[in-house]
Amino acid sequence: MQEWEICLRLVLSCVMGGVIGYERQMRHKLAGLRTNMLVALGSCLIMLLSQSLYDNVEGKTNADPARLAAQVVSGIGFLGAGAIMKEGLTVTGLTTAATLWVVAGIGLAAGAGFYLGAGVTTAVVFLILWNLSRLDMWVDHDRILSLSIYTVDRPGQIMRISACIEDLHLRSRGVKVRTDEDEAETPGERRICLNFEVYNSESLKPAFIVDTLRQVDGVIHADVS
Repeated sequence: MQEWEICLRLVLSCVMGGVIGYERQMRHKLAGLRTNMLVALGSCLIMLLSQSLYDNVEGKTNADPARLAAQVVSGIGFLGAGAIMKEGLTVTGLTTAATLWVVAGIGLAAGAGFYLGAGVTTAVVFLILWNLSRLDMWVDHDRILSLSIYTVDRPGQIMRISACIEDLHLRSRGVKVRTDEDEAETPGERRICLNFEVYNSESLKPAFIVDTLRQVDGVIHADVS
């Protein structure tokens, strides 16, 4: 393999990883532009190294040229696991982890000289990330609910409310906590507002959800919109 072709594959892997990383960066995700470019570049380099080592020992041993490149998948597994976070009922980072896995595959394809596959995959992934998120919201808009829960701030209160939401089989997609000490009814008491975005898979009645949440000790008021 000539030197210009090696440089071409490395640069192309960076560019294709950067295209996907740009979309992630625009959405303020953990793995943004630099991370995706580095993953693609590293995967491409390992593939090139694997090919070079095989070319040097070809005919002298039965070495597998794909063995070194195959370890990229395992390495990306650890990196993707670090991008997945669970807080209460909320699990985030699954799309980012899957994106890193695909970007690694794009880097391997570029390193192997499979330019068509790498380019088409980059375009398809970018379209999926950029456009289909809007389609998800449109399809599920009637089942996505916003819960506003006003409660006294006590140790473990958020976990009790989260457990109640889980018992209702509502899938939480995110939670925001806001404090408002001015509205406290007694001195020293702090009131917080929890804003949950949940997916109502079983189409429960909003009134039933509100009544169930109000039964949690410490909950002052609950709204569903």
